[in-house]
Amino acid sequence: MLSRTVEDYIMARRAAGFKFEAQAGLLRSFAAYAEARDEHYVRASTAVEWAGLVAKVPQRAHRLWTVIRFARHARGDDPRHEVPPPAFGGERWPRRTPYILSLDEIARLLQAARCYGTSPLQGATYCTLFGLLACTGLRISEAIRLRRSDITSDGLLIRNTKFRKSRLVALHDSTRAALERYLSQRQALAPKDDHVFVSLRGTPLIRECVDGVFRELVKRIGLPQGAGLPRISPHSLRHTFAVRALQTCPDGRERIARHMVALSTYLGHVDAAATYWYLQATPELLRDIASCCECHVENAS
Repeated sequence: MLSRTVEDYIMARRAAGFKFEAQAGLLRSFAAYAEARDEHYVRASTAVEWAGLVAKVPQRAHRLWTVIRFARHARGDDPRHEVPPPAFGGERWPRRTPYILSLDEIARLLQAARCYGTSPLQGATYCTLFGLLACTGLRISEAIRLRRSDITSDGLLIRNTKFRKSRLVALHDSTRAALERYLSQRQALAPKDDHVFVSLRGTPLIRECVDGVFRELVKRIGLPQGAGLPRISPHSLRHTFAVRALQTCPDGRERIARHMVALSTYLGHVDAAATYWYLQATPELLRDIASCCECHVENAS
């Protein structure tokens, strides 16, 4: 019975427009765990016990909150379902400290990418891909899904991305020229595939392969890695773009507000709070914020 209630809930969430994939897996796991104990309704103690099977507290909180939301829904139809208490606290995951690359590090990364692999086309693929991430702030998933038809006269059309939104990303002339050069090179390899970035087999790039190449390039150019240091990944190029854009923010409250809204829209953030988080990313930005606060206090006194 509990599994049937879970499946109905999953269908309702997906009908409302949510992908609901990871959550569905968690709820099915919880239902199987509960039914193995011959329980057909949500029991708070069982939910807490199931959530506690993983090691990290944020993971426990996430698992438990998934059941809490389901239990609230199920209880509306049947009061025998119990809503568990948030025993592991809130489910917000702590953000990792981002690694912000310098211009020199980006240049060395792209040079290493250009020389990567056994074929000039392989090097051109990764050099163009990572260069595009660095100068547009795209998510890696957005970049590897790009089609040639998405390169328009107005910029890159990013379709149905995170949170199922689409947006237009402006392109600098130099970026557009680099994309056109790469497309001419890869045309002979995969003339019928509409994806912008392809492997040597002529198939679209896979995220895991891109991550692996990026890690190898990071080692080659000697970027700092290890315990206690920020993890460097393709997403670091997006972090770097956001921080550099904030560092060019103009003075004045209204101009700052417009700049933040524009950057949030450009990056495809569903909530401006995700953009404001980058203000904490570098000592330079924090110093600028402190200086502005000091000036405000001095002028107000």
